[in-house]
Amino acid sequence: MNLSSPSSSYIDADYRSNSLRDKSAESYGWVQPPQMLLHRFQAKLHGQLLGKQAVANKVIICLLAGGHLLIEDVPGVGKTLLATSIARLLGGTFHRIQFTADLMPADIVGGMVLDHSGRGLTYREGPIMANVVLADELNRASSRTQSALLEALEHGSVSIEGVSHPLPTPFAFIATQNPLRYEGTNRLIEAQLDRFMMQISIGYPNQETERELLGQFASGARPKAEQLRAVISHDDWIQMQRELEAVYVHPSLLAYMSDVAAASRQDANLTLALSPRALRDWLRAAQASAYVQGRGYIVPDDLLELAENVLAHRIELTGIRQASTQKRDYIVQLLQRIPLVMRSKGRGQ
Repeated sequence: MNLSSPSSSYIDADYRSNSLRDKSAESYGWVQPPQMLLHRFQAKLHGQLLGKQAVANKVIICLLAGGHLLIEDVPGVGKTLLATSIARLLGGTFHRIQFTADLMPADIVGGMVLDHSGRGLTYREGPIMANVVLADELNRASSRTQSALLEALEHGSVSIEGVSHPLPTPFAFIATQNPLRYEGTNRLIEAQLDRFMMQISIGYPNQETERELLGQFASGARPKAEQLRAVISHDDWIQMQRELEAVYVHPSLLAYMSDVAAASRQDANLTLALSPRALRDWLRAAQASAYVQGRGYIVPDDLLELAENVLAHRIELTGIRQASTQKRDYIVQLLQRIPLVMRSKGRGQ
């Protein structure tokens, strides 16, 4: 989408002259610019997902912004490979949960068990307690089991017997779902969908990429995700997440986001419009996009290029359910209808 005005109109001169790299180096003492670490992360991920650089970049933006990722696609295109690679590159613990119709909430968040000493009950952690969690085929579970994730995804904790247990930091949740036409799938509840910052689809590789992939398999040169080493420490990742929240956003862009949400809420073609959480996630994703590129401010294209992935899965069209293509088309048309108007600028305005 090319709806933006020149990016220089959306940032004051003093903000434009400041470098994120210089600021972060002074405040945290970076040995090397954080963008260099992120580019190394991107390169390693690109090596696993051949021909899917745009997808890999959006995944990094989502997770860096502190969001959770939903991948809807057919089997065999690399969903599990993507999650495994991210877990390796970030280091820390990785748990994979295979969702099935008989999976219970305690199988995810854990529960109270008898202490070995016999003195009483103690909390036994569930697989949700990991730095990176892959929920494979999330929509094969019941709504009750899906609901067990709501607190974890929004508040970063789980509650057992009235006691809150914080999740480890950093925490990244990646879920896959099969298209609803597949046997044994259930529709994800709206509250669940709204907690995912982005929904993406990996898609089939083109023929050229597929030939390269087959060549790697044939020669034994295919890099294995299990052999990847961490390229960013947990402390560095958490610091990046703190710094990106300081990325400057012009008042005109904030007003534009609000206008988009208001238009969706007034549209009779929607039974479910954009929530305040959707706008918060859109903002954070745009800030992360700017941060990855080494900018201390966002431009319209940061918002526009991520809008479909951040917003489309949250809406419901009248008479159409789980129609991903139609929802993305609606978001594109909505953005085209809303003018992006320059408003007062400057700090604190």
